[in-house]
Amino acid sequence: MALPFSAIAIYALAALAEIAGCFAFWAWWRLDKSPLWLAPGVLSLVAFAWLLTLAPADHAGRAYAAYGGIYIVASLIWLFAVEGRQPDQWDIAGGLLALAGAAVVLFGPRS
Repeated sequence: MALPFSAIAIYALAALAEIAGCFAFWAWWRLDKSPLWLAPGVLSLVAFAWLLTLAPADHAGRAYAAYGGIYIVASLIWLFAVEGRQPDQWDIAGGLLALAGAAVVLFGPRS
């Protein structure tokens, strides 16, 4: 059973919103950027929370658990695309394991 494209898009957009929101706080606190970074960061985190409510899951906890695998992979893509750091073999192995765990949560038989 495959996820419909809309579900994949929801999880991907949620990951982008969460990572961008968290990075805004990281930039302010750790990179000495302006506190003005916090406003778009908060808006991005609100968008993340809203997007996850659209995830096709029967319970919130299951949606969050499945999202965790997507978040890990998206974070590694961010590491490369935004921070310019190449993920190593352990990053890639961990990302694949996280996706496998998300697949078990999403597609496991339910009674």
